[in-house]
Amino acid sequence: MSVRLLDTLTGTLQELPPAPYEVKLYVCGITPYSSSHIGHAVPIIVFDALVRYLRYRGYAVRHVTNFTDIDDKLIAAAEAQNTTVKALADKFSDQYLGSLKRLNARPADVYPRATEEISRIVEITQGLIERGYAYESEGDVYYRVRKKDDYGKLSHRKIDDLKSGARIDPTERKEDPLDFALWKGAKPGEPSWDSPFGPGRPGWHIECSAMSYGHLGEQIDIHGGGADLIFPHHENEIAQTEGFTGKAPFAKVWMHNALLQMDSDKMSKSTGNVVDLDAVIDRWGADAIRLFILSSHYRSPLTYSEEALQAAGRGAERMRAAAFATPSGTIPGPDVSGLREQFEGHMDDDLGTAEAIAVLFDLVRLINRERDAGHDTRAMQELLRELAGVLGFGLEAAHGGSRDADPFIDLLVQVRTEMRAAKQWAFSDQIRDGLKELGVELKDSAEGTIWIVSP
Repeated sequence: MSVRLLDTLTGTLQELPPAPYEVKLYVCGITPYSSSHIGHAVPIIVFDALVRYLRYRGYAVRHVTNFTDIDDKLIAAAEAQNTTVKALADKFSDQYLGSLKRLNARPADVYPRATEEISRIVEITQGLIERGYAYESEGDVYYRVRKKDDYGKLSHRKIDDLKSGARIDPTERKEDPLDFALWKGAKPGEPSWDSPFGPGRPGWHIECSAMSYGHLGEQIDIHGGGADLIFPHHENEIAQTEGFTGKAPFAKVWMHNALLQMDSDKMSKSTGNVVDLDAVIDRWGADAIRLFILSSHYRSPLTYSEEALQAAGRGAERMRAAAFATPSGTIPGPDVSGLREQFEGHMDDDLGTAEAIAVLFDLVRLINRERDAGHDTRAMQELLRELAGVLGFGLEAAHGGSRDADPFIDLLVQVRTEMRAAKQWAFSDQIRDGLKELGVELKDSAEGTIWIVSP
């Protein structure tokens, strides 16, 4: 079976060419004007799982993710903090990459930045003007939306319906309210670059067209990002890229992850409705966050809660314990090759991580049952570790990489549990505090105590 992904544009499953084949993947990144929040973990983990699985299936993957390092929000934040746009963008880009590493996500092959792509942005903007898709207007350059007959095809919107709600900002000089900026003329105190249209800076959408074109070519296999980018950002990317190259489709598959919510609202830095990403990693660990996110289909909205992360932490610990439990017997266990086939079948079908994780926990239960029966579980445990790794779970690495101390930690946790039952609080607290000093954090719940190695 081939890998199939749901294309937002057509609403149908699209098959990737059979491996070996190089998949060209572009994923929209962040605007680094403040710290990353837990919502950013969703695309990080979803597309990390995609890349890992494609490589597991024999594909080569060329993965590009951008940084929007020039933007209205960055300019405003830099002014408020009395720093430069570059210093602010560098700070939070580095922080994002550090968080990505802590989440055990593999880095993209290239992280282009908008400010490093100015010449290509100018090239595409000039090309669009020459082809009649764009026009200059007093130092600005706008894309002529009505020139693209199929504009709205990704978001399934009609131009006339869009026009009814459109308006022209007094500071803009458009022919049509729907037209959008490719180049913004320089304003006092803002960063700017020279161009044939006058000094200025790129609009939001043009940078991604320039980066995908420059690093992946005229047409790509998969374009990814959050569902909030479908319109207008990705719609405008299609208009720009296809208008410039004359080739369609720009992307064979448009893949959009659902957004993380809190109290039924989208988690967003602009609204202040956020939970700091590094703080969540500190508290729950990478595997718990990954299990929380991948236990739902990437197109299904998630709601953040402490209870959900706590449950995911317990699940991750169950997986870890089964993966590294000492085998108790020599009698051969059952053949588990069918579970690999089930795992692959679910992942082939539009990245079905929730069902694939269910297979992992089938393995966990089987390992525990067969181990209790005195059977050899090594083959099952090897498969569990391998498939968990395909989804990006660190397991062993998340607990320091060494299994030698595990039995002693487990024994101390058991002793502490007995001390708590006997109401010997001082002794139990001494064990907890002593383990914490050694980098081992205990998490108590109604279902018992689990331990993790602190990041």
